[in-house]
Amino acid sequence: MTPAVMPTYDTWQRRAKELAPNGTHLVDGADEAGGGATFEALSPRDGQRLAVVADGGEAEVNAAVAAARRAFDQGPWPRLAPAERGRILARVADLLEGHRAELALTVSLEMGKTISDAHDIELRAVINTFRWYGQLADKLTDESPHTAPDALALVTREPAGVVGAVVPWNFPLTLAGWKLAPALAAGCTVVLKPSENSPLSALLLGRLALEAGLPPGVLNVVNGDGPVAGKALGLHPDVDVLAFTGSTAVGRHFLHYAADSNLKRVWLELGGKSPNIVLPDAPDLDRAAATAAWGIFFNQGEMCTAPSRLLVHTSVAERVTEAVVERARALRVGDPLDPVTEMGALVSERHLDRVLDHVHDGVEDGARLRTGGARTRTETGGIHMEPTVLDRVAPDSRLAREEIFGPVLSVLTFDDLDEAITLANATEYGLAAGLWTSDLTTAHQVSRALKAGTVWVNCYEEGDLTVPFGGMKQSGNGRDKSAHALEKYMELKTTWIQL
Repeated sequence: MTPAVMPTYDTWQRRAKELAPNGTHLVDGADEAGGGATFEALSPRDGQRLAVVADGGEAEVNAAVAAARRAFDQGPWPRLAPAERGRILARVADLLEGHRAELALTVSLEMGKTISDAHDIELRAVINTFRWYGQLADKLTDESPHTAPDALALVTREPAGVVGAVVPWNFPLTLAGWKLAPALAAGCTVVLKPSENSPLSALLLGRLALEAGLPPGVLNVVNGDGPVAGKALGLHPDVDVLAFTGSTAVGRHFLHYAADSNLKRVWLELGGKSPNIVLPDAPDLDRAAATAAWGIFFNQGEMCTAPSRLLVHTSVAERVTEAVVERARALRVGDPLDPVTEMGALVSERHLDRVLDHVHDGVEDGARLRTGGARTRTETGGIHMEPTVLDRVAPDSRLAREEIFGPVLSVLTFDDLDEAITLANATEYGLAAGLWTSDLTTAHQVSRALKAGTVWVNCYEEGDLTVPFGGMKQSGNGRDKSAHALEKYMELKTTWIQL
């Protein structure tokens, strides 16, 4: 992929003024206003209104599921040759590339991500995702196990049916792509419910998918909040699979919805409280500190895999912590549309209040505030917070145990490797972890001992689409990314033929 040129700050500001997002639902290949209920999409950048968005409820979800059911039961999509489905997904990737600036601007404006991250990271990820699964679509094989000579056994993979995909606002296109691309490659049809904080980029993605050749009803996008539209999708008897990324609390609701309806399969990618362990023999302590700072402040800390617990050996704790603090103080918090901004706006006032409450309670519990801890840039109308670091954090405190989902780092210390592993696993979550060591045996042994779906050694947030992503414990089940993601959207059928 040819690197895209980053427009200037003035250009982004001008384009923001010209942007006119379409906030209507997308159902059965057409814009749909629904029953007339609406809500305002406000930008955390400055509080300005971006669009009036159609607010969906049970009726809109029913219409979208009915369209997806017709498209699956009667339409061409599940019956296309996999190679043809792959070619259409590749065209989706091409159109996303062609509209990269518009999509990045929409993401940045609706959820506060820096334009540099939206343009260079978020869009790169979703484009690569559709292209990768497009290339994989015709590479799957069925099985014919060896049986007795008088029989023939076939194990075939068939699309599971109608998929409900519910995705959050922190990576609105990347996480949608992780659900949509494998589900579509498998031959399923989809109803996507984006977060009410980030509906506009998902709607634009859906319209580009139609333009790429996706038949009507194969991908439907319904706006609305979780307790209404999300619940209706979770309870719907014609939804065969529900794929959700979001909080652990909401994930529990979807399991209940499945039990109360048709026992649909529910795949959950949930919260995290990821430990980042720094041992004294780390190959480069300065790089470990720099990576720790980048990891927790990237995307304003609004990331399920954020290394929010820095576990440092006592012998190097002050050196590493001070290096992180220095980087936090130097971080450029600013207008998300300025390409030099390193940390943008938090998604909403409500979310900012929640993050600040965690910091306040942590200090009350005895943690030491090393830097940050307050709102900033209040004169802009934006929702900004200082990069925040606290040490002397008690292992049983809220700071150490609860997901904050903001730019807040909790530093804990340990004296030996066993204590580090105990601290790392002392959480209900099991999404990701980091480890810094020069010892190969330690790297293998600790990685095996950590209860996490992904362990990064001497790095953080690295990887590509060839490896699966997902959690253990209350961080969820199933996997996004890689060929394994297709397993969520396919059924295995055995055909036994007596010869």
